[in-house]
Amino acid sequence: MNNTKFKILDCTLRDGGYYTNWDFDPNLVETYFTSLNSLPIEFLEIGYRSNPMKAYLGEFFYCPEYLLKKCKGLTEKKLVIILNEKDVRAEHVPNLLQPCVGYIDMVRIAIDPKNFTRALILADAVKRLGFQVGFNVMYMSNWENEKEFLAQIKEVDGVADYFYMVDSFGGVYPEDVKKTYDIIRNQSQVKIGFHGHNNLELGLINTLTAIDCGADIVDATITGMGRGAGNLKTELLLTALNSKENLAVDFNALSEITGLFSDMQKEYEWGTNLPYMVSGANSLPQKQVMEWVSKRFYSFNSIIRALHNQRTGQRDNESFSIFEPNKKYAEVIIVGGGPTVHSHIDGIEQYLRNKNNEEICVIHASSRNAKPFNSFDVDQYFCLIGNEGLRIEKVFQDFEQFRSICLLPPFPRKMGTYIPDKIKSNTFQLDSFSINDLPQESPTVLAIELAKKLGAETVAFVGYDGYSDTSIGQKEQELFLENDLIFKNYCDKGLNLYSLTPSKYPNLPVESIYSKL
Repeated sequence: MNNTKFKILDCTLRDGGYYTNWDFDPNLVETYFTSLNSLPIEFLEIGYRSNPMKAYLGEFFYCPEYLLKKCKGLTEKKLVIILNEKDVRAEHVPNLLQPCVGYIDMVRIAIDPKNFTRALILADAVKRLGFQVGFNVMYMSNWENEKEFLAQIKEVDGVADYFYMVDSFGGVYPEDVKKTYDIIRNQSQVKIGFHGHNNLELGLINTLTAIDCGADIVDATITGMGRGAGNLKTELLLTALNSKENLAVDFNALSEITGLFSDMQKEYEWGTNLPYMVSGANSLPQKQVMEWVSKRFYSFNSIIRALHNQRTGQRDNESFSIFEPNKKYAEVIIVGGGPTVHSHIDGIEQYLRNKNNEEICVIHASSRNAKPFNSFDVDQYFCLIGNEGLRIEKVFQDFEQFRSICLLPPFPRKMGTYIPDKIKSNTFQLDSFSINDLPQESPTVLAIELAKKLGAETVAFVGYDGYSDTSIGQKEQELFLENDLIFKNYCDKGLNLYSLTPSKYPNLPVESIYSKL
């Protein structure tokens, strides 16, 4: 390795915030700084400075002055914050950055190449306050299509201290790093940096390639914690440099902090997987993949079909006839995936027996609990979202006794939906939803909209338990809040919703099924 003068920037607290909503346990933060104080890392990027957003975003997204002061007191490393150019203008700079003076050494700016002219104006305002300025120019794999931006690179001299190649999609190869480095160096004398994502697990080789090219600064995060598939692991980079270049590394300090973040990784599950690999290989945005993987229970096949549709410009993989019911029901029972269905299956069966089959039907929002309903003499419908096609196959196997109707959300759909061939003749889609600002891919929304289509005056739920207070994880928490908001919206519209089995949802009233037997 010819380049021995490069610097390392660790951006764990900033990039890792995409998983924690930019909140971190104070003890973890203190250990982070203590450990990194002993490691050969010059810059620590601790978060964003941002104008107020209409959502909860935590401490390290706004980095208030008390937090800057606290971080400064924990380390002698150079501290960095980042601005998201799409949300910040030059006139916002005094209010956002004046409190950072004395605490922060460098301000980086996340830049879409299409907004490069605007970024130059923003950077000038930042520079006037005395900060070093880093340009994090995103979407590196698509730069060659941005002719106007490429012609402007020379304008960074005297404005930016560091000009980063950012592999936003995690899909570049070492030869791309070399080519892009030369593009910048041929137009400017600015110091060059590299920020890689790890979709294709090329973060290390791409970073080492950038260093060999002459990069002045490279990024990494502890355990690779970062948006989507994550980043090059700080511990991996330091270990490689220790072996290759005899870089002095305190492995005890490194082990202490990686251990804590490894424990967090079990909960948040960052790192690459098949959908992230596909998105990286095809230069597709990670944001939506991250939502599909971390917030919903989609199968990888569904996600990859959706990514394929995006890459090829398809609206959806399949379209079906619009569902027009040939009968109506006064009451619908929507079956969720919660374990209380099995606990109360005898009561549910008796409840259905007591009803006139012409007046009631069952909608399976999840087919997880469908098996005990096989023998029930009642009309049944299945919502096909996410993994449901695969689950239905496992429940019904040869489909010889399957007489139910399957429903999809309106076309086009974000997700490519798997539909077993043997039930395609029984599959339809709704023409529209009555509330458009609710998640179109939610099985709960689809089930309620289907109930309305079937004319239901009353919609009862079983198996919508909420989640145990002791076992709920981030993914479950997201779905819990989403479902509760869905219930509130439909109740506010006058629909009569209630649960017949125990439920923790605040906006879903409970009426014991046994009081009705």
